[in-house]
Amino acid sequence: MSWQKETDEIRRRRELAKRQGGEEAVKRHHARGRLTVRERIAALADKGSFREMGEGAGVPHFDEEGNLIDFEPANYVLGFATVNGRRIAVGGEDFTLKGGSPNPAGLRKSVYAEELALTYKVPLVRLHEGAGGSVAGSSGKGNTRPLGDPVFATPRFRSITQVLGEVPVATAALGAVAGMPAARLVASHFSVMAADAQVLIAGPKIVARALDEHMTKEELGGADVHARSGVIDNVAESEEEALNQVARFLSYMPDNVWQLPPRIETDDPRDRAEEALLSIVPRDARKPFNMRKIVKAVVDRDSFFEMTKRFGPSLITGLARLNGVSVGVIANDCHFYAGAMTAHAAQKLRRFVDMCNTFHLPILSFVDEPGFMIGSASEKAATIRHGTAAIAAVMQSRVPWASVIVHKVFGVAGAAHFGPEGYVLSWPSAATGALPVEGGVAVAFARQLAEAEDPEALRAELEAKLAAGQSPFPRAEGFSVHELIDPRETRAKLCDWLDWTEPRRSISLGPYRTTMRP
Repeated sequence: MSWQKETDEIRRRRELAKRQGGEEAVKRHHARGRLTVRERIAALADKGSFREMGEGAGVPHFDEEGNLIDFEPANYVLGFATVNGRRIAVGGEDFTLKGGSPNPAGLRKSVYAEELALTYKVPLVRLHEGAGGSVAGSSGKGNTRPLGDPVFATPRFRSITQVLGEVPVATAALGAVAGMPAARLVASHFSVMAADAQVLIAGPKIVARALDEHMTKEELGGADVHARSGVIDNVAESEEEALNQVARFLSYMPDNVWQLPPRIETDDPRDRAEEALLSIVPRDARKPFNMRKIVKAVVDRDSFFEMTKRFGPSLITGLARLNGVSVGVIANDCHFYAGAMTAHAAQKLRRFVDMCNTFHLPILSFVDEPGFMIGSASEKAATIRHGTAAIAAVMQSRVPWASVIVHKVFGVAGAAHFGPEGYVLSWPSAATGALPVEGGVAVAFARQLAEAEDPEALRAELEAKLAAGQSPFPRAEGFSVHELIDPRETRAKLCDWLDWTEPRRSISLGPYRTTMRP
């Protein structure tokens, strides 16, 4: 007597589950230029590393004699895999079944994804394509009575929120993503969408019915919309590139908050001194320069991974390595509002600093800050509120900070670039003060300028005098910065500083008690 019949059925169910929505559904999906969820997991993970959880979840179908003739699997695929040798939890909707809208088993597996990552303390990757529930319910019939969850059920968002404070979460939108999957998409530390994907609170038909707005999915929530809205961090040209970006993001992260990020061996000399840094900042303060070139010249070669480029573009944020150690990078981009902090840039900064603080990433700040953006649009956007919240996040951070004053730092917004007990370097091109010289002279000497025989000559004289007071040399003489340096020394100085911070980084392990927010 054996259990051969039952084990044969187990194998049969697994085989049927791998068919997903069936041959025709898979063909239609491929015809739209999309990978299936199993193909996506295979493309992301190390070859042969995926171990599925819940292969037998779904609905079997039997003939009149009780023989298994078909099996409708859960339309959420979930399990463990490795990416570059490191274990992750990974899951995503199967769009070939019900367009990714959850069937009962699929819903249970999707809810369990966060619990899986929390239990085993591994990063979570979500690969989204699908919508939330249907008005017809899981039965497909509109006359069923929705009972809802019991009053004592654990709120769905508890684990979604908890996971943000304990393990890295990376998500990809690889098709149309709406409803609850869209909320889970943004509840992450890094989100990327394929260029032909859409992210929607509700689809065009619902919007047309409710608001009489008639738009396509692309117009409502396409990549161009959400790269600027801040809903997602990055846009990828293809699914494969989106998956590569997910893998690259994870490479900078620890497995969880109880570990430090991995240190990567590098052959980039720590004392590398780029000659171009000596002249990259123009002497004419009104001329722009390329801050990204500065960042890339200082951090390890080819290690800079920019995030959220098109949202709040006056601020640059990204991950990099310095002498093999993962770091967060913030910098001003003077090509947008002279680098001024807008409401969007402040929101971007707060979220990025929270993430670095959660996962013990030291922060490098390359400063060219003229202050908060001014004007009526800035006032309507509540810039001062968002900016002050960003400064509060910086002041609450407990990771090491190093700030390099590259060009200018003025006004209250300057405080957002210097962490508590931070290390501060200054370039000779730096200028600091309460206000830029031009604006300061116009305000402080308005009466004298109005009464002067030659206002322009007096203005030039006053501006030259005040500019001398904003020179970095007096600040260095008064030990208001740690060092005034040759720009070519920046990499070496920062590598030394990172060595000094190692004991501090090691003793800071553990959850960041301030909640990490989406």
